[in-house]
Amino acid sequence: MTGAALEIVGIPWATKTLGLRLHHEESYSAIDAGQASALPAELAIAELIQPGLRRNPRRAHLLVSTVLGKHLPTDPRVVLDGANRLGDLVRELLGDREALVLGFAETATGLGHCVAARIGAVGYLHSTRRDVAEAQTLTGFEEGHSHATSHLLQPMPADIFVNDLPLVLVDDEISTGATALDAIRALHAFSPRSHYLLASLVDMRLAADRIAFDKAAAELEVSIETVCLASGRTVLPDGLVEAVAELPEPELNPVAAQRGSFERIELPWPATVPEGGRHGILRADLTAFDAAVVTAHEVLRSRLELAFPGRPVIVLAHEELMYLPLRLAAELADSGTPTRYQTTTRSPAYVLDEPGYPLRRGFRFTAPESDQEAPRYLYNAHWTAEFSGQPDGAAPVAESVDPVLVVVIDPPADTAALVADGGLVDVLTASGADVLVAVIPGADPRALHAARGGAAVARALPEPLHGPEFGSYAAEDVSWLLQDLSDVDLEADVAERERRIQSGVAHYAESLPIEYQPDAAYRSLFDEVLADSAERLALAVATVAELVVAERGDDIVLVSLARAGTPIGILMRRWLRSGRAAGSLDVPHYAVSIVRDRGIDAVALDYLACHHDPSSIVFVDGWTGKGAITRELTEALDAYHAAGGARFNDELAVLADPGHCVRTYGTRDDFLIASACLNSTVSGLVSRTVLNDTLIGPGEFHGAKYYRELADDDVSQRLIDAVTAAFDAVRAQVPAAVAAVRDSDRTPTWAGWASVEQVRAEYGVASVNFVKPGVGETTRVLLRRMPWLVLVRDAEAPEHAHIRLLAAARGVPVEVVPDLAYSCMGLIKDVQQP
Repeated sequence: MTGAALEIVGIPWATKTLGLRLHHEESYSAIDAGQASALPAELAIAELIQPGLRRNPRRAHLLVSTVLGKHLPTDPRVVLDGANRLGDLVRELLGDREALVLGFAETATGLGHCVAARIGAVGYLHSTRRDVAEAQTLTGFEEGHSHATSHLLQPMPADIFVNDLPLVLVDDEISTGATALDAIRALHAFSPRSHYLLASLVDMRLAADRIAFDKAAAELEVSIETVCLASGRTVLPDGLVEAVAELPEPELNPVAAQRGSFERIELPWPATVPEGGRHGILRADLTAFDAAVVTAHEVLRSRLELAFPGRPVIVLAHEELMYLPLRLAAELADSGTPTRYQTTTRSPAYVLDEPGYPLRRGFRFTAPESDQEAPRYLYNAHWTAEFSGQPDGAAPVAESVDPVLVVVIDPPADTAALVADGGLVDVLTASGADVLVAVIPGADPRALHAARGGAAVARALPEPLHGPEFGSYAAEDVSWLLQDLSDVDLEADVAERERRIQSGVAHYAESLPIEYQPDAAYRSLFDEVLADSAERLALAVATVAELVVAERGDDIVLVSLARAGTPIGILMRRWLRSGRAAGSLDVPHYAVSIVRDRGIDAVALDYLACHHDPSSIVFVDGWTGKGAITRELTEALDAYHAAGGARFNDELAVLADPGHCVRTYGTRDDFLIASACLNSTVSGLVSRTVLNDTLIGPGEFHGAKYYRELADDDVSQRLIDAVTAAFDAVRAQVPAAVAAVRDSDRTPTWAGWASVEQVRAEYGVASVNFVKPGVGETTRVLLRRMPWLVLVRDAEAPEHAHIRLLAAARGVPVEVVPDLAYSCMGLIKDVQQP
């Protein structure tokens, strides 16, 4: 062996006083000659661990690592180098084979992550003692000598670890190997594989323990290999448990004459990047993880330079969140900040302020997690020659310069208990330390499930449809997340279709109404309406588009609810790309299906989650009636998320909100929107969407038809072009219109729904589904359904002139109701009534 990792001064106190000895047997290394390293090529047991104590009747000794950064504040580059050494030994055994890596909580969560990154593992998972309700527990196992014994495995989804790849299990030490064998048996029962490899910094097994490994391998008919930086034996004197019990009570939570300061910072972290291995981290996540670490480090370093200029830092990881804080510490060290790293723990150890004993100072504090009761511990958290734990031999920071303690936590630990009396911040500041709490957002396991499900099936997901092959809109205007059912006979007689829907025999989305084509007089009226309302439409489009950007940012993806939302989404995209004065934004635009009582197309959501950040998705519709689709969207997105899908923002953006159902709108006026005047001929020649189990299978988008035969009557592009041409005329009005909306009370009151209930009661309508409020919905009743009655507030109002024409053509009575909440309402005939 060459070099010396740590200068051992005299005999360790536990050896000299109690006879607890660490015996070295062999060192191992896979380091290349001349490779830069903070450590020598080989390390002895005495350089890797020091003997400590704990009051535990099952195990009274504690092996304190000098390269793990748990009990001793350690240079983070040394921690990484020691872990990389172990990873190199693993890679030497694996050769070119792919592998998965499992780290043991809590001590080896960071070490295992380091090994996985070093070998480029397909995926990394660590066991956890935090039972996350949103995650499914794959399996678990027990650890005999640990203070907290139960380990859970909660990868999301579980099937990313269901394969026959070699599994590398990583722990800081192997004392007997019983924990590893329990884990192997549990994992093998869930997903058998042929090869297991146990990697540890030190291997302290006796001959009998090694025989147990051979027996387990034969029993399971698998290969179980081991690898370590050094092997040895722990020599335990008789009566050690009793001797430790007789030692004086340890003094915890030292108090200084002057309390230190406390500050807090929230570090940026992408929602789609796992912050650690609790629910698994895949090789595909590593690039994004590394980039996120750099960004978070820059924010942290700026705060430290501003608040604590020139001060050294000890980065404190909390429990299982170890790897990310380690990486932040390494970034700080590389940027020139004197930095050490260590972690809190669940395990109580014996503290004694004696030279030659590694646990000189201790803190006991209340667990900050709201669902935990047992206390937590931290040791040393100081930076002098005696507390440094510096196997690289670097000179310690002068004792007159106190380090800043940066406590890195995730949201479950960010509770009132963290700063309450007896909490971690309280006991550290009471010792005189200045504390900066840095909060890292935690990944939602359900979002990881959705993202990984999408990544796993990305090639299997259907592709969007585009014009001119599907629909008459240009390919750049919209990507339809739909299945083409153009060749399927889906149209049914209106009366028969209505009867089946109302009787509950069929759902309205299982078939299509025959595309009603109005007469020449009505089509002429459409041209007049479009000419008269183009600027009003343009202003509403620009207003809602700018409102979305103001509140959601530039990085957005428009997703229209087909089909009424599609023309509005196209126009919003056109405005953002070419209409606005603030600069061009070229945003993607999709159209997806949503069906009342059936929800939104989950396969389309999978596609969006796979190709875009779910937080960037903005759902768009044409208008609100009573708010049924608004509620359907919220319920459907909640259900998708609860089932393991990504979390999408359910705030719907609409051109017009006469029902007062949303916060994001261009206007709340109930006026004539030209795109509501017709059916497919104003909507890209695409039908209403279809959800029919006989046609739509698992993993397929909802369907729709492209009515190519109606091309001669198509006015879809005429609408888009007319409104786009009006952008110049309204551009100067847009800032004031946006400000007016933002300054108003936009709280949804659902006034439209209340009005519908009133009409339903007054007219004896069986269901609110038979009452369609507003110009757009009333138009749909006359074009698609069996209308019974049309109610109007003003007999001659121009916004429903086309409705009066349609009603006359179909023989539907029009009744004037002066106090109507909307300009008009359409009532559907109840075909169940005689």
